[in-house]
Amino acid sequence: DQTTPNCVIKVHDGTRDYNPKQMAIREKVFNTIIRCFKRHGAETIDTPVFELKETLTGKYGEDSKLIYDLKDQGGELLSLRYDLTVPFARYLAMNKITNIKRYHIAKVYRRDNPAMTRGRYREFYQCDFDIAGQYDAMIPDAECLKIVHEILNELDLGDFRIKVNDRRILDGMFAVCGVPDDKFRTICSTVDKLDKMSWEDVKKEMVNEKGLSEEAADQIGEYVSMQGGMDLAERLLQDHKMSQSKQACAGLSDIKLLFKYLQLFHVTDKVVFDLSLARGLDYYTGVIYEAVLTQASAVSAANEAQNCANAEESVSVGSVAGGGRYDGLVGMFDPKGRRVPCVGVSIGIERIFSIMEQKAEASPEKVRTTEVQIMVASAQKNLLEERLQLISELWNAGIKAEVMYKKNPKLLSQLQYCEEAGIPLVAILGEQELKDGVVKLRVVATREEVDISRADLISEIKRRTEA
Repeated sequence: DQTTPNCVIKVHDGTRDYNPKQMAIREKVFNTIIRCFKRHGAETIDTPVFELKETLTGKYGEDSKLIYDLKDQGGELLSLRYDLTVPFARYLAMNKITNIKRYHIAKVYRRDNPAMTRGRYREFYQCDFDIAGQYDAMIPDAECLKIVHEILNELDLGDFRIKVNDRRILDGMFAVCGVPDDKFRTICSTVDKLDKMSWEDVKKEMVNEKGLSEEAADQIGEYVSMQGGMDLAERLLQDHKMSQSKQACAGLSDIKLLFKYLQLFHVTDKVVFDLSLARGLDYYTGVIYEAVLTQASAVSAANEAQNCANAEESVSVGSVAGGGRYDGLVGMFDPKGRRVPCVGVSIGIERIFSIMEQKAEASPEKVRTTEVQIMVASAQKNLLEERLQLISELWNAGIKAEVMYKKNPKLLSQLQYCEEAGIPLVAILGEQELKDGVVKLRVVATREEVDISRADLISEIKRRTEA
């Protein structure tokens, strides 16, 4: 007896198994995203799941405490990757690559407090698309936003907004509001909490915990409540305080240029310039953005799925994509400090899965977990060899087919299996069919049956199933 007596069988908090139905939904989402990345000309790479600890240290600001360190085995100190961006920057510096457009889909690890219902985990997939290289301002940045727009539209998750801001505008704003230089990053990560906390609580944290003056906090409060489009950028360029910051002006001019390109891409209907958007990661240097599902669409998806009082909790999923420009990160790894400008976006795939799963639960349509086109069945006994011969012909022709693993299965149980598995066609063999050189082709949904000659069977299956 090999079982451990008091062993608890479970998965660790913040992780989950995916059953075949969930995997089918996940594959569909991945395929949509990958198709979009490829449409925009991206290549793909892969990197190790663990990196040297020092590679990850000091890149994530206050989030560094969430990095998983591996146990010291007496060799180099290692940590599990926290995102795909820092390994990407390390990869570029190590291989002296100065321009590449790449996507990378892989698991990352964070010692977060998991709220499984909100799609937050300790082990989860990230889907990243990044453009590295020296290009003219805002052209690659606009394409990243176009990609987010395409993916969210195609996945049909409901209404969404893409918030845009710029690190230089934030830093300029902090400077003109009287935030000391050494407090920029820490105040930035507090502003980043505005989507989860009220302004009163954010202000309290700035003043009581971070030691900012009340006056400076109030001035920040005025700016972070502003939202708009190109017009807001123009207005802020004229703002008597903001215009004193060279940095902020550079950021505002870029936001104007960005909106011009976004108009050409026809995506401005969903994009809003939002001064409260901060994104807590330390490595951003320019434009930053985040896509959120608007509450109404998220909740309606949940209500359909749950029809119960806790529907709102089940799907207040928040951000479903985010990214920005990080021009200094590659230079941190280069011995000569050579900079490679980069801009990228990460699709929040786990949160998207949560919503898609709930939608699937609510939908009367069954999710198919296999792609089998046809079942090879027999109507009488002693036809196992004939079934195996036929299925072999089908497999060799590239047809996805199944056969029951029994010598003499009942026809009814073979047909029931097709209904349950969503297999659209059955090829039925019987003595008479074998004599006549035909196969009885049955359409599972309508129960109609036609005799098809063996020679035409493969093209007939393809015609009926490969729409």
